[in-house]
Amino acid sequence: MGAIALAGLATPSAAQARFGDTSLKRGDQGRNVKVLQRWMTRVGVETPVDGSFGPKTYRSVRKYERQFDMRVDGKVSRRQADGLRKRAHAATEPVPRPKTRSQLPADKQPLGLTDGPEAVLSDDGKTALAPASAPQPVKDAIQAANRLVEKPYIYGGGHGRVEDRGYDCSGTISYALIHADLLKAPLASGGFYDYGQAGKGEWITVYTNQGHMYAIIAGLRLDTSGPGERGPRWRPVKRSSKGFKVRHPAGL
Repeated sequence: MGAIALAGLATPSAAQARFGDTSLKRGDQGRNVKVLQRWMTRVGVETPVDGSFGPKTYRSVRKYERQFDMRVDGKVSRRQADGLRKRAHAATEPVPRPKTRSQLPADKQPLGLTDGPEAVLSDDGKTALAPASAPQPVKDAIQAANRLVEKPYIYGGGHGRVEDRGYDCSGTISYALIHADLLKAPLASGGFYDYGQAGKGEWITVYTNQGHMYAIIAGLRLDTSGPGERGPRWRPVKRSSKGFKVRHPAGL
């Protein structure tokens, strides 16, 4: 890492020490918001630094809250700011990393990217690489689904609670959409009949009927049934959509 990059990771200055004296929320602006944005990026949640707590910062805060098992409300309390400060300090020190992505379990791997227009399976044959050109919600959905690819199929899984030990078909799709901020709570397959808008989406399409559902995310099928293991998996083989209602998130 060059000298300029190292300078960007320097210990927070005394002027920044006032960060956390008050809570921060959507609509706030100023120096403390810039500190928040810089420190969010430092702990691994990339956030543009513009001093405005707008939609992008709100999304980043929610992602940070999910990542560290906090209440997900998009607000930064004084206690939460203190925790972020400590993590930002810790992040200034180099952290040893595995030599390859394959050394990490599927639910801990960072999201890999591909230059192509569609998602593809990574070298491990389980997780997916997201198109670099995809909108952030699409990348978030793919990253969330990657965390499930070693989970078993459990009927009703993912409905009583979002984080579960196994998932059924609608629990799987709900999980990916919730973590992309495209759904508020898990739905059964029939509950997706009125989801979003009718027809195929540019990036995400949901196929649902009363007995089963699956999704195509950036061209790759996320499904719990098909050749091979049963459970949440990326499946490159296409399946018939006959008998399924077709919906997509608005704008995607």
